[in-house]
Amino acid sequence: MKVGVPKETLAGERRVALVPEAARGLVKANLQVAVEAGAGASAFFSDAAYIDAGATLTDAATALGGDAVLKVQPPTPDEVGRLREGAVLISFLQPATSADVIAALAKRKVSAFSLDLVPRISRAQSMDALSSQAGIAGYKAVLLAANHLPKFFPLLMTAAGTVAPARVLVMGAGVAGLQAIATARRLGAVVEAYDVRPAVKDEVHSLGATFLELPLEAQEGAGGYAREQSEDFLRRQRELIGDRVAASDVVITTAAIPGRKAPILVTADMVRRMRAGSVIVDLAAETGGNCELTEAGKIIQVGGVTIDGTRNLPSTMPVHASQLYSKNVSTLLLLLVKDGALKLDFNDEVVKGACVTHDGAIVNARAKEMVEATSR
Repeated sequence: MKVGVPKETLAGERRVALVPEAARGLVKANLQVAVEAGAGASAFFSDAAYIDAGATLTDAATALGGDAVLKVQPPTPDEVGRLREGAVLISFLQPATSADVIAALAKRKVSAFSLDLVPRISRAQSMDALSSQAGIAGYKAVLLAANHLPKFFPLLMTAAGTVAPARVLVMGAGVAGLQAIATARRLGAVVEAYDVRPAVKDEVHSLGATFLELPLEAQEGAGGYAREQSEDFLRRQRELIGDRVAASDVVITTAAIPGRKAPILVTADMVRRMRAGSVIVDLAAETGGNCELTEAGKIIQVGGVTIDGTRNLPSTMPVHASQLYSKNVSTLLLLLVKDGALKLDFNDEVVKGACVTHDGAIVNARAKEMVEATSR
């Protein structure tokens, strides 16, 4: 069985889907690994390291023509056309923003698996790329906020006077949010956090932050994710949390519903109430943004408030992001392989949950809904 690893072509994407050490593991499992020359260069993994791991170097066409193709970003239309019919593709497919790609993959009869749809169950933890990359994003978000903020994060007591610590509000206490909380606390900020799932309260407290409790019903979804909220819930949530946003020096938003558009948590009115010099870092910019004013891929100022909508934060730390992602993607691939050949067992909830297209059809309900909505 041939496994292809093409170079990522999206502008700014520095990660690679398979690092040399993970390639070594696939070779030991009797798989032939072909890596496009230069695929790991932006993440500081040399072609020589792949050769030492037992992989072969090839061109883009050969890498995309494998029995299984491993990528980070969704394929371009040209790349979809180069995939072999019946092949397996594993990447972040992001159905909420890639409806055209999903439709093309189905038409090409590719069995496509999206790592952002892997069920959050115990045995799938090593395949949970959403979590591994979210942790990196949460960490980097705080560093960006500290760089934008015209204040210190920690409390400082000096001969010239006392400097109050920055107040940070983290909205969403999933993996990204918890890492953001931990990083902001390490930098000395006073941190508050809010999540629609009361179950994360103890985790927030364990990191030294205050958990904001609003008089709203719990919104725990399947697989440990927050479920999509109604517009009435979001309206009441915004009314209740507006004062906390206004009082914060930094707001970091991390709320995401896998496969769907990000919910609006911070309205334009809330931004107008924030002090000049305050900062919002929106980790959901890629899927529409949690802040109403976020512009994906841009850093803007509105009334003196900096709103950072930088896309793809994990790619800014490509070494560790690639190492973690590579473990996730190779573990999922090995689940799909039996005795050196592809064998897709759709009775397995991980295989079924992560599969988006198979045998010419869109088999994931969320992805199908997105494609149908786009075609209307």
